[in-house]
Amino acid sequence: MTSLRRRLFLLVAAVLVLAGAATGMVLHAADRADRADRPRAGDPTVRGGVVTLRQPDRLAFVNGAAGPHRTAVATVPAENPGGGRTASELKCVRFYAAAGTGVCLQSDPGVLKQSNRALLLDSRLRTKRTFALAGTPSRARVSPSGRFAAWTVFVSGESYASTFFSTRTSILDTRTMRLIPSLETFSVVRDGKPYRAADVNFWGVTFAADDDTFYATLNTDDKTYLVRGSVSGRSVTTLTENVECPSLSPDGTRVAFKKRVLSRTDLWREYVLDLRTLRETPLAERHSVDDQATWLDDDTLAYALPTDGKVGSSDLWSVPADGTGSPRRLIAGASSPAPL
Repeated sequence: MTSLRRRLFLLVAAVLVLAGAATGMVLHAADRADRADRPRAGDPTVRGGVVTLRQPDRLAFVNGAAGPHRTAVATVPAENPGGGRTASELKCVRFYAAAGTGVCLQSDPGVLKQSNRALLLDSRLRTKRTFALAGTPSRARVSPSGRFAAWTVFVSGESYASTFFSTRTSILDTRTMRLIPSLETFSVVRDGKPYRAADVNFWGVTFAADDDTFYATLNTDDKTYLVRGSVSGRSVTTLTENVECPSLSPDGTRVAFKKRVLSRTDLWREYVLDLRTLRETPLAERHSVDDQATWLDDDTLAYALPTDGKVGSSDLWSVPADGTGSPRRLIAGASSPAPL
């Protein structure tokens, strides 16, 4: 065999091997997805039906139970969260809603490139506008009035525990459809002084009831800060350190947040911060909580924890906001809670 023929033979063989490997990976991924969507004994009852954001006394969430409605936005009665679920046709990675306005973050893996987008929803879960996302969906919130929506994506890296990651946080005025693509354009006051740095990142927006004030996490110089911001003023001011994924209480006096308990690790504890005194109260949950908690009411928080023995699955848990009591599982196979 000549040198040229040998090279052509090796090239063709390599192409065939790579094609076979790629096909095998696709089939394996499809088989895993198919098995994940098969209902198992003990799974909750999930039925398709009409879901709206104006249903009183219901709790909306992203359904994680196996079956055809997996990742669909669903609801349960707030007084019976373990009961049967009503699932919509809308599927999301992250979801939140308030005052009849919803935001759904979607992510579709592609052959060459992953497609990510944010959907602004009306009260019947119909898409009003679609916005392309610059990265993988991470957090989503809507202001109490429904006036503003916010989302955070990972531009690189896959989690806040990654050594190197970058986030992009956007705020949308749902009335004017004016989009602030990145909070990094806002002016920053750190420790009472104007601050500028190339490594500034924001994530985890939560809104106050005045349709202007918000809180978020600022990361810079290997530190995280709770910041108070103004949408109209396009500015943020640091309040205290080591605060991530804040969530403002309905009465506007406290912020629930995850606190890194060991430097440079992915271990967090859930705390509540009194905004008047900056006093921190550790909650009864002892597991590491990598989520932006949701206030079910002024006294109770809900958050997602990984399901034991189920890769890629989570359950919703609740815990008193004053540090007393003990955690209890709220909804099995669920994430992204939003009280309606």
